[in-house]
Amino acid sequence: MTMLTPRTPTTLAPPGPTRRERKAAELQARTRLVGERLAAISARSGVQVLQEVDTSPAGLTHDEAALRLERHGPNTVAHERAPRWHLQLARAYCNPFIAVLVFLAAVMYWQDPADPGVVILSVMVGISGLLRFWQEFRSGRAADALKELVTTTCKVQRRPGSGSAPATFEVPMDQVVPGDVVKLAAGDLIPADLRIVTAKDLNVSQAALSGESLPVAKADTRAQDLGQQETTDPVEADNLALMGTSVTSGTAVGVVVATGADTYFGSMAGSLVGERPQTNFNTGVRRVSFLLIRFMLVMVPVVFMINGFTKGDWDEAFLFGIAVAVGLTPEMLPMVVSANLARGAVAMSRRKVVVKRLGAIQNLGAMDVLCTDKTGTLTEDRIVLDRYLDVHGNEDGEVLEYGYLNSRFQTGLKNLMDQAVIDRVDEAEEVVVDARFSMVDEIPFDFARRRMSVVLDRNSVVGDFGRHEHIMITKGAVEEVLDLCTHMRDRGAEVELTEQLRWHVTRIAEDNNRRGLRVLAVATRTMDTPRETYSVADEDGLTLVGFLAFLDPPKADAARALTGLADKGIAVKVVTGDNDLVAARVCADVGIDVGQVVLGPATDALDDAELRRLAARTTVFAKVNPVQKARIVRALQAEGHTVGFLGDGINDAAALRDADVGISVDTAVDIAKESADIILLEKDLTVLEQGVVQGRTTFGNTIKYIKMTASSNFGNVFSVLVASAFIPFQPMLAIMLLVQNLVYDIAQLATPWDRMDEEYLRKPRNWDAKGIGRFVVTIGPISSIFDISMFLIMWHVFAANSEASQSLFQSGWFIEGLLSQTLVVHMIRTRKIPFIQSRASWPVMVMTALAVLTGLWLPFSPLAPSLGFVALPASYFPWLIGVLLAYCTLTQLVKTWYVRRFGTWL
Repeated sequence: MTMLTPRTPTTLAPPGPTRRERKAAELQARTRLVGERLAAISARSGVQVLQEVDTSPAGLTHDEAALRLERHGPNTVAHERAPRWHLQLARAYCNPFIAVLVFLAAVMYWQDPADPGVVILSVMVGISGLLRFWQEFRSGRAADALKELVTTTCKVQRRPGSGSAPATFEVPMDQVVPGDVVKLAAGDLIPADLRIVTAKDLNVSQAALSGESLPVAKADTRAQDLGQQETTDPVEADNLALMGTSVTSGTAVGVVVATGADTYFGSMAGSLVGERPQTNFNTGVRRVSFLLIRFMLVMVPVVFMINGFTKGDWDEAFLFGIAVAVGLTPEMLPMVVSANLARGAVAMSRRKVVVKRLGAIQNLGAMDVLCTDKTGTLTEDRIVLDRYLDVHGNEDGEVLEYGYLNSRFQTGLKNLMDQAVIDRVDEAEEVVVDARFSMVDEIPFDFARRRMSVVLDRNSVVGDFGRHEHIMITKGAVEEVLDLCTHMRDRGAEVELTEQLRWHVTRIAEDNNRRGLRVLAVATRTMDTPRETYSVADEDGLTLVGFLAFLDPPKADAARALTGLADKGIAVKVVTGDNDLVAARVCADVGIDVGQVVLGPATDALDDAELRRLAARTTVFAKVNPVQKARIVRALQAEGHTVGFLGDGINDAAALRDADVGISVDTAVDIAKESADIILLEKDLTVLEQGVVQGRTTFGNTIKYIKMTASSNFGNVFSVLVASAFIPFQPMLAIMLLVQNLVYDIAQLATPWDRMDEEYLRKPRNWDAKGIGRFVVTIGPISSIFDISMFLIMWHVFAANSEASQSLFQSGWFIEGLLSQTLVVHMIRTRKIPFIQSRASWPVMVMTALAVLTGLWLPFSPLAPSLGFVALPASYFPWLIGVLLAYCTLTQLVKTWYVRRFGTWL
């Protein structure tokens, strides 16, 4: 008895990471290493950093800068460049249908160089590729015109030579090198990664990197600073200024520690060039293309074999088989798609939408999830004073008055919140500054105290005499101001600020923080002994008056735009680098069901499957970094969604590239614009909604063409199979098939200018290769029923039943076949009853009418003998009308059943 040793079960190794996943991992690793290096630099003293980059506070000499420029290269980040025109032209012909036609034309030329079919196929191929190339080349040129640098030069301190005194020079940003000493002022774009050496009142807008809407305050730094406690995120370091950010207020001097691809900005940008991931559009076109090609590869050999065996003329059968292959190939698909996309791009440009990549238009129509930042999209991207509250949280005009006086009389550069207070008062005219107040002194803001104070002379009129008193008004961070308060203003009276009351007012401020508001405290002190100068020591014994709460307000039309997108079947998810409380407040204000806000760091602990489930049920992600944004996009795509991403910063670039359709704005950073497929000239969801409608119209018209040509060609080939099996001669000459196909395809070139039914535009539309196959085998054979009916009519009624009368048979079927194909354009273009419930646009009406007239004219034209046609008797046409009417009626009945059975048509 043989013993069987049980086989050890084999465990299949999990599939390795895809190229896209490896690219994302490389991005994450590179960005992390650059971040760690910068964080370490922020922890070192200014003197150490100057030594490390081999420079001095006086800066480099011109010769040293030239050598470093040669060593490190220009200070530029990786940019995606459009291929040269000849490569674009070659790519325009990289299409499976064109490859099939080129192959068939080569075979026909090999058989007979004088065959007119070679010319017909060459014309089809040439026009299709040239039109596609021209549209994409022109769109690329238009997109290049949008690329504008905000600032091209910066102020650098250099020395003409060794021992020379330093001077300030304006140099192009791409010529900044490590070791350069850069001077910054309000409005400057930071040209490289800088370690701040000295700074005063420096505020930096880091929205392009972090997505945070408010400028970030950097530390007041002196030349001998000892660095700061090391942080894990260089964006949070208060002594670093990073490339891609800009100065909103204050001044600073910094030494360049990294340029180009070595910067934090460049570490992210470097991964954004090269091959882009396959989008929904690319995948859909490929699937449909190969479905039709597989169908052709099955049908053509069958037709060839049947004709060869039944007719005995294998050469003629071979040419006929090629003609059938051409008939089955939707050779105008690249041209129709390009014309569709080009028309969509023109229509969208009128709606302030610039299309960089034509395929993105159809992806826009297929989009069912939109990920967007909140700043500037849901909000107005400006700071406004939302409320002014007393210590109990009630609105109080006195708080506004004191806040206004503080902002109005300070002499330093007013920040966004100071300006918001002034604007609020100017708009409402609620506070009047008169001769009662005059400036005495001020204690400027600094980042250690996080507050600023003004001292005003208040002239109180008592009888006929004036009494002058000095009042200090302090405004700043809640914690710092509260620590200096001993009393609070309660309904006009000053009461001692006990621990219980301190807890109470703290809770008022925290409640407003939880609503997403930035809160400042306002306090006052009447000075006992007026004098000319005051110091920080005088900021003590204050009386808390109340709070000022600020917000980046929601756009007035944001809620309506979101409703419009929801009505179009698009779910909006907010993915922002900003604070979670702020994000939740803004989203709630515009009608988004916030649910649980997920923080970016929480996604790092999840594997891909867990993130997919989380992304599906989460509406708002906050404090998300660039890598996390891109990963969320990929997780949604893995769930079968077509994802759009709207962003304008370097922190959005990776997600813009990975999304099925990346959407940016013309004010975005260059890398974001380059990564995007579509650029909005207004950062407005209403504009985007209009683009979605245009995208669906474009997609619908493309699907129309595919279903029209594929179903009618399938029906014709099925008819050819039947005729070839039972008729002793060719049912139609090869040249007739080519001419019929050419006329029909030219008629369909008006499809991009057709209108879509309103019902079709209400839902996202995706490529469905399986659905197209089902449609073809359901609708295609209908035409065969009436083709066979025409065979019988020509055979029995007109006695076209021998080789001697085959031209009459072929001419009769040519007209019926062409007219039925042309009528199917109107039958398929809508799920409704054509001409009655839904009419085609006038270009489609004109082109189909011309195709019908051409078909009727050809058998009677001077071209008839060379094409094998003969004139048809007048008695033929009543039969033709009857067949066509019956064909339309049956098609409409089948259409009604199909819609009920499968719930869809196009």
